[in-house]
Amino acid sequence: MQSSLTLSLSQSATASTIPKSNHTFNHALRFPPSKLINLRFCGLRREAFLGSSSLSRSQPLQNKTLSKKINNAISASLSDNGSAPKSFDYDLIIIGAGVGGHGAALHAVEKGLKTAIIEGDVVGGTCVNRGCVPSKALLAVSGRMRELQSEHHMKALGLQVAAAGYDRQGVADHANNLAMKIRNNLTNSMKALGVDILTGFGSILGPQTVRYGKLDDSPGNTVTAKDIIVATGSVPFVPKGIEVDGKTVITSDHALKLESVPDWIAIVGSGYIGLEFSDVYTALGSEVTFIEALDQLMPGFDPEIGKLAQRVLINPRKIDYHTGVFATKITPAENGKPVTIELIDAKTKEPKDTLEVDAALIATGRAPFTKGLGLDNVQVALKNGFVPVDERMRVLNFEGNPVPHLYCIGDANGKMMLAHAASAQGISVVEQITGRDHVLNHLSIPAACFTHPEISMVGLTEPQAREKAEKEGFEVSVTKTSFKANTKALAENEGEGIAKLIYRPDNGEILGVHIFGLHAADLIHEASNAIALGTRIQDIKFAVHAHPTLSEVLDELFKSAKVKAHVPGPVSEPVAV
Repeated sequence: MQSSLTLSLSQSATASTIPKSNHTFNHALRFPPSKLINLRFCGLRREAFLGSSSLSRSQPLQNKTLSKKINNAISASLSDNGSAPKSFDYDLIIIGAGVGGHGAALHAVEKGLKTAIIEGDVVGGTCVNRGCVPSKALLAVSGRMRELQSEHHMKALGLQVAAAGYDRQGVADHANNLAMKIRNNLTNSMKALGVDILTGFGSILGPQTVRYGKLDDSPGNTVTAKDIIVATGSVPFVPKGIEVDGKTVITSDHALKLESVPDWIAIVGSGYIGLEFSDVYTALGSEVTFIEALDQLMPGFDPEIGKLAQRVLINPRKIDYHTGVFATKITPAENGKPVTIELIDAKTKEPKDTLEVDAALIATGRAPFTKGLGLDNVQVALKNGFVPVDERMRVLNFEGNPVPHLYCIGDANGKMMLAHAASAQGISVVEQITGRDHVLNHLSIPAACFTHPEISMVGLTEPQAREKAEKEGFEVSVTKTSFKANTKALAENEGEGIAKLIYRPDNGEILGVHIFGLHAADLIHEASNAIALGTRIQDIKFAVHAHPTLSEVLDELFKSAKVKAHVPGPVSEPVAV
């Protein structure tokens, strides 16, 4: 997560009226020419040399025939789109200013589109305000606490440290201040680039028409755009029977405020969210009990990685767990009584146990925030709360056909509920609406869990790869390397961990890479980029890595793979999922 902002330009005042868009994609940009913009937010980096003739309103398109074709295409599109407006306030309106909406907005400006973004809460969405940003601040503290508390680790490095302690409010302030800083950076970056930020909750009134304002019956404001992107994100999912009071029974939204550090906390769910909070709470002195509905902890991870992670992240720590059970009822603490949790067997539904703890964190995943979007006005029905889309993020109507000029990205479509996936989807959509067909390969998008050590992955797990191989008739091979053989990891006294490669030995295609170890979240990108670019193992094994670095874990991993034949060139076209 980058939090720096470098802008060599001055911010323009927002106009009081919204000028109409002329749709020739050569809009004036609201900053001086020949300036370099360097933006680093939420893992995004955008550099654009501005002042190009192709992006200047004062200079007409050199090819008048191309301009005529564009205008004719737009007119044809409008004539086929029912009651769509004849002219537009914007080229692009984005509903939701989270990481996905922000990424789409910046790319749209780079492409010369007049862009507005609608936000009814605060800029930054879940990731910046109630998710990946503040959680990483807490995890930075837990990592340092864990290191300082490890007498064996300190002694091995020749260090002597007095008893480590922490100030709860100071830790909470660190998380809050980081979220506020990133939120301000995101806001300032969009304003500086000329993106109009419209305050209110957005909803679809009809084709290419959006209303924004309060969530009531007031008329609000109406704006139009040639294209619309829905990027409304998600909220914590709370199963039935669980009463959240925000104090003793909490979601991740509450936990990130760190208003207390309970002596004993139950965490319902052992996925990414639950694992990361177990790392935070145990480092700060809490005892943790996991409640998991499936038969094993960490069900979303590659099984081999999950077993190793359990041995390192759970077994040695003050953590116990119940698997194969549902928490059917959770009652908050009240009048001196503890939080009570009623468990039943996940298969038989028979009562299993009742727990009494100081607090309970509900980490059972997230649900799309799509209520009140007005999608029925364009004949779209939600599916389990998610907005149905195709591989190009085009919203699908009742009949399964794309709704013209309407897209949905991020958690709201449910394809891959990760902030950087939302941003990638947004950029892909902008590519499409500016004339370049683009299909995002979701199998190339990495994921990470920021425990200590970290877990990261991209592509298929071993069971998924073997299932695919059985259906399609190819062979699967697996190779692994250990952090214990890496000089940099040993120098840090952090040799615990492995990297695992799942691949096709017949043609060298990378099917999946999974890493558990020091800085695994940073190391995974070499593998994800290889999958995205279609690079084969027999080519990437010639890449040179600096010594001694952790990147050599991946270097050794690729070199240890045995490919039967050299097949030059990239693998087949990326497949969208």
